[in-house]
Amino acid sequence: MDKDRTLSKWQRNCARAEYCSSVVFRRLVKELEGDAQAAGEILDSLLKDRFIDDGRYASAFAREKASLQGWGPVKIRFQLRSKGISDSLIDAALSEIEPEKADEILRKLMSSKAHSLEGDPQKRLKLLKYGLGRGYGYDEVEAVLSSLE
Repeated sequence: MDKDRTLSKWQRNCARAEYCSSVVFRRLVKELEGDAQAAGEILDSLLKDRFIDDGRYASAFAREKASLQGWGPVKIRFQLRSKGISDSLIDAALSEIEPEKADEILRKLMSSKAHSLEGDPQKRLKLLKYGLGRGYGYDEVEAVLSSLE
């Protein structure tokens, strides 16, 4: 594939959905059969024309994962870091999540899980692991557990 067609393709893709620069770069290198220089030039063009913006991506990612999938800030931070997003952008994205709404989501998730574990002697431990696995901090999970008991 030539550079112009690849650039045009990625402009269309980025106009439809948010992507982070590290993911696009990896995909470009693969599409261009290992030509990292050409991939870098296309990525620079996409960044310059604001088709890709890591801050915008981080905000959208954090909002989506927190509200739709019930992820906590720890898990969101870990996933964004794995995508090469800077800590300052991650902090800004996480600050957009409403703490009250996140607490309510955690409470609903934990309550639902608690009902499925009725009669289990290790219910508390399993609920604790569940909350931590969803990406919430120990103190948050412990507070919800205490209110459920």
